[in-house]
Amino acid sequence: MTTRTTTATATAADRWRQGTVAAGAIVAMAGAAWGSGAFGGTAIADAAGGALDADGTLLAPASPAFGIWSVIYVALALFACVQALPSRATDPRMRAVSWWVLASMVLNAAWIGVVQAGALWASVVVIVMLVAVLGTIARRLTLTDAANPLDLAVTEITVGLYLGWSAVATVANIAAAGRDAVGADAAEGTLAAILALAVVAVIAATMAVALRWRPALAMSAGLAMAWGLGWIAAGRAEGEPHNIAVMWAAGVAAAIAFAAPFAAFDFRRDHRLEPVDLTDEDVSQRRA
Repeated sequence: MTTRTTTATATAADRWRQGTVAAGAIVAMAGAAWGSGAFGGTAIADAAGGALDADGTLLAPASPAFGIWSVIYVALALFACVQALPSRATDPRMRAVSWWVLASMVLNAAWIGVVQAGALWASVVVIVMLVAVLGTIARRLTLTDAANPLDLAVTEITVGLYLGWSAVATVANIAAAGRDAVGADAAEGTLAAILALAVVAVIAATMAVALRWRPALAMSAGLAMAWGLGWIAAGRAEGEPHNIAVMWAAGVAAAIAFAAPFAAFDFRRDHRLEPVDLTDEDVSQRRA
């Protein structure tokens, strides 16, 4: 991370972007809160016949897991406020990701609306799109440095938590849609659940390696994935459907998701070299 100042003059497009993202964030998050039952109405756990409830499938996280949304929403609100500051109008990082972050908030609100309509397979499409957008944001964040610690927090930590949780939620969403489609019992599909968790663990490790040059982003994503996977393990250990095999698989996957970003950071090539004074060009070449 570097501290920089920008001397470029803000354009009308910059001001439009800042205002639209700030206003759009308010609308998208209010819509998401309303759709999830925060102001009355049907909660997500009860929508679509309870398919996404904590006891809906073997891959459903226990109810406390969803408390992470409060953290994500606060982080997104902070992002919307910081990107709207006059000093951020010409910031390269804010220019690169602000529209994409707004798109992710709109997709989240759309996902809630689709679930409330009972269209589970449509919700899978929407959440996959959401993860794709968040992945694009993460890639863009690897290309630009944060101007200061505040910007690093509202971009990398926010997106990392959002991406990590959404990745786990996608697997739970697919499991719920699949179970609903075939009319299976919630306790069925142990082998499929274990294989899905193995895939999630591989994805977590792959993300950790890909994002190793942005440790705040990688570690926050890994932490959010570990949180979701850990609550899947807790749900199978103490809740219904009870399944010890899936509990162990989810627990191992959670451990991998948590540890992989730290391991990837520790084994970066620059950490294996003798301390030397590196130019910006040297660092860029070693990141390639």
